[in-house]
Amino acid sequence: MQQVATEPRNEEFSLAERAYRAIRDRLVLLEIRPGAPINEEQLGQSLGVGRTPVREALKRLQYERLIATYPRRGTFATEVNITDLAHISEVRQELEPLAAAQAARRATAADRETLTALRGELDRADPRRQNATELLHLDLQVHRAVYAATHNPYLDDTLVRYDNLATRIWCLFIDRLPDMAGHVGEHGPLIEAIVAGDPERAAQLARNHVTGFERAVRAAI
Repeated sequence: MQQVATEPRNEEFSLAERAYRAIRDRLVLLEIRPGAPINEEQLGQSLGVGRTPVREALKRLQYERLIATYPRRGTFATEVNITDLAHISEVRQELEPLAAAQAARRATAADRETLTALRGELDRADPRRQNATELLHLDLQVHRAVYAATHNPYLDDTLVRYDNLATRIWCLFIDRLPDMAGHVGEHGPLIEAIVAGDPERAAQLARNHVTGFERAVRAAI
């Protein structure tokens, strides 16, 4: 009798993680449009992986509310609902300052090196040469680096998911939000506060950033 594997091999784990990250960011940045059908075979071909890693990735993405599966209909990218903005902001207004403060307290030398490198990328960002998607990639990198620096896997996981949902809303109104570079550039002082080990300033800057995000989106509606 053939033994059924309960966990993938290490190689499959890495492929599933690679598939998860790639598909997640396509969904977050609306490269896969809201409501679009999810085709496992096409995704696997575009990523150069088999169906098993794609299926593992889709299970995680369904939990994160980025895709939804319907009986007899299939799997689709979830719609972006602007009415979710208030709920998402409510969570982020509490947790983003906490994460920034904890990052300022707990960041390792490696974390500070990563954040400092991102600070350099922010300084070099030029909206005349970079499109909005490139700036959004940088924005996501900064947020994820801050969350990782908290060294709290539960806080990190929660905030990555909520930041992903917020970014989808941002992408929906990208054409009506002219100051993308200014929004992304706000991370510069935040990174400086974290690297300097100033939790109070880091928390306040993070709170201001979330509040400003919600205000900008509401103004664009």
